Amino acid sequence: MAKVVDTSAYVPVSERPAKGGWPGVVAVAAGTFTVVTSEMLPVGLLTPISGSLDVSEGTAGLTLTVTGLVAALAAPLVTAAVGRIDRRVVLCSLMVLLAAANVLAAWSPDFTVMMAARVLIGVGMGGVWSLAGGLAVRLVPAGSVGPATSAIFSGIAIASGVGVPAGAYLGELAGCREAFLAVAGLAVLVAVAMAVPLPPLPAGNAVALGGVLRLLGNPRVATGLALVALLVTGHFTAYTYVRPVLEEVSGVPASMIGTLLLVYGIAGIAGNFAAGARVGRSLRGTLLVICAALAASVLLGPLLGLSVAGAAILLVVWGLAYGGVSVSAQTWLALAAPEAREGATSLFVGVFNGAIALGAFAGGLVVNGSGPRSVLLLGGALSLGALLVVLLGRAPGTAGSRHTT
Repeated sequence: MAKVVDTSAYVPVSERPAKGGWPGVVAVAAGTFTVVTSEMLPVGLLTPISGSLDVSEGTAGLTLTVTGLVAALAAPLVTAAVGRIDRRVVLCSLMVLLAAANVLAAWSPDFTVMMAARVLIGVGMGGVWSLAGGLAVRLVPAGSVGPATSAIFSGIAIASGVGVPAGAYLGELAGCREAFLAVAGLAVLVAVAMAVPLPPLPAGNAVALGGVLRLLGNPRVATGLALVALLVTGHFTAYTYVRPVLEEVSGVPASMIGTLLLVYGIAGIAGNFAAGARVGRSLRGTLLVICAALAASVLLGPLLGLSVAGAAILLVVWGLAYGGVSVSAQTWLALAAPEAREGATSLFVGVFNGAIALGAFAGGLVVNGSGPRSVLLLGGALSLGALLVVLLGRAPGTAGSRHTT
């Protein structure tokens, strides 16, 4: 069984933590929470956005597709473009960009302007997430890097647990445009919060785009990215359209959508920390459980999710499974290339967000063509594909790896 490699051993002395500590970790976690909430906001507001902009629900799902696609491209490009610029300055600047983009989304008079706003959100999303993933090692002592990394990535799970249902609640009470404005205000607050506790974070080594792409030749990195592509595409094929699924398959009234998404999200937060506690003991085993549980909860939707109670039970299992994806997949890539953490993280974020875009797009085609039940079948099939990758692929710590323990 592979042990977690101390990736801080690969950090240049100039990059090792001097200050910032846990307040800095919390600020970065708030950043990941805000960017993921911004990206995921249309999930809970899909029907209101559709009505407000006079487009179909499948077309409204493109607001998630374009953000994920742009974030996928922005992650490696922003990491390379910022070179040696202080990471604190870059993070704060990207949060301000995120705030402006959400204001534009709130104002958008038509679908074209909304899509332009979502492009800008994708730039902020990709940049913040790719830089945040490797900062724990620079903010806390070596012995606390694992918990700090889990804390930073908990922002992603909490965004699904609190941010998405909160957006749905706010959209129900005040309107979808007010939900975008609320997230814009949060982004401004987080930019200020980052500027205060974070120390100067100059890059020890500029990350060239060619160096990032060369990591694709590492078979363990390639396996991890294939796992992310299948698992996240499968999840978002179904989850992007969870609102119409709940309304049309399970008969859930609109007033209960926010509550069920909150149930899902709380389970996701629990899944994040449960997976974080398990990956150090059995990385492959943890991911096998995640893939199997995710596939089962989605595929059983048309059979067991025909009532509010049945849908709630499946959403709990779904949330527990998906909540562990980010921390487990990030750990896989950190162990596969610990000497190139920003590059590996940027690839992870790029593939992750590309998979979000692909899942939302594929799900939209299926919803428009066959109805919401069909997205559950496609999402479950892709999750089973991810399970096969985990079983058959090259994992960190296997024979022949210099990281074997």
